[in-house]
Amino acid sequence: MTGPGTLFGIGLGPGDPELITLKALRLLRGAPVVAAFAKPGRPGQALGIAAPHLLPEQQVLRLEYPFTTEVSLHDPRYARDMGDFYDQAADQVAQCLAEGRDVAVICEGDPFFYGSYMYLHDRLSHRFEAQVVPGITGMSGCWTQANAPITHGDDVLTVIPGTLLEDAMVSHLSRTQAAVFMKVGRNLPRIRTALIQAGLLERAILVERGTMAGAQVMPLAQWPQDRPAPYFTIVLVPGRQGVR
Repeated sequence: MTGPGTLFGIGLGPGDPELITLKALRLLRGAPVVAAFAKPGRPGQALGIAAPHLLPEQQVLRLEYPFTTEVSLHDPRYARDMGDFYDQAADQVAQCLAEGRDVAVICEGDPFFYGSYMYLHDRLSHRFEAQVVPGITGMSGCWTQANAPITHGDDVLTVIPGTLLEDAMVSHLSRTQAAVFMKVGRNLPRIRTALIQAGLLERAILVERGTMAGAQVMPLAQWPQDRPAPYFTIVLVPGRQGVR
């Protein structure tokens, strides 16, 4: 009788299918089951990245979110319903592992950097062997797309979620030399206001779909204020200015 399968958390990089590591590619193609989080009715970003590398005989297990932006992070239902969803997703993956099949849980970027894989890791790594393969982060892909060195010398880099309150963003900006805003989306107006208060709007760069088809880079000050930010958007504030 074979033992349980291995859980692999595989980072696929920021979007370009060629920006996947050799190790990630080997383990991805060797797993009989490939699991991916996705919105209902959507192909899913991770599956889109992985698609050129998958084999016909691999089973694809879609883990579909109950909601994405419809419920606020601050609504009590969010933590409750998302917790239930991750419990159910973990049960689905655990069933495959218990049957002796390896499962590659794929995610864009790096699994341990705002990756949904972490919630499965928390629930399953004490029960099954788990291996995590790091990936190029979305922010790294974006500052490369923008041709903008992000830190120089002894610059401090701060990663700021756009879901924070405006005052908290300004506080973080006042204590760092470089910044990256994640989770931009509908939070862009608040991010813009925080940057204005910190005197950093003119340094900010908006990157949409970094490393992907249709990528766009522009100064945030030039982004129309009434234009919503697409889902795959990151705002960069490069550090040290000028040539050293």
